[in-house]
Amino acid sequence: MALSIHVNGGTEQKQFQEPVENPEFDYSQRGQWLRAAVLGANDGLVSVSSLLMGVGSVKQDVKAMVLAGFAGLVAGACSMAIGEFVSVYTQRDVEMAQMKRDGEKRSPVVDENDRKMEKKERLPSPGLAAGASALAFSVGAVLPLLAAAFIRDHKVRMAVVVVVASVALMVFGVVGALLGGAPVAKSGGRVLVGGWIAMCITFGLTKLISLNGM
Repeated sequence: MALSIHVNGGTEQKQFQEPVENPEFDYSQRGQWLRAAVLGANDGLVSVSSLLMGVGSVKQDVKAMVLAGFAGLVAGACSMAIGEFVSVYTQRDVEMAQMKRDGEKRSPVVDENDRKMEKKERLPSPGLAAGASALAFSVGAVLPLLAAAFIRDHKVRMAVVVVVASVALMVFGVVGALLGGAPVAKSGGRVLVGGWIAMCITFGLTKLISLNGM
């Protein structure tokens, strides 16, 4: 009797603990939209911040900086959307072709059509990826643009652009790491340092060209 109670108790405890042992969430399911959103925001932020720093290195006029930044925002958003659309559509075509080849190799079964429809629904959407990329780029790009637009003093404006870009880069890096299940400190630091390098190179080379009279 004692043995029976022990076994049953162990069984009940095992059954009670089983739900805790569910498989961990597959972060790769977020891969497509997460990649488009994070890359789009980072590219928008770094591109427009670097553009503002480059223009600001040779011109103190706030209007020139804002116009250059706005042009960079529009051009970059369009470029990101088109590039993401073409890339994802190509990936979709490749996967569709592979599904067709796999279907031809299998023997026909009753639920083959249902299986194909289910796989098609899991394929990435080019339109959604393009829209997410363009929107994310615009969100990232508008932050330094707004920071520069309302500050008259040139040196303060440049400093504010760097500070705003740095904070936003850290936020984007941390959010991307949290959503993707990656190390937060490493991801945030990598994004921040990359942005600093881009801004410094753009500022330095533009300044150098202007000093040489080109």
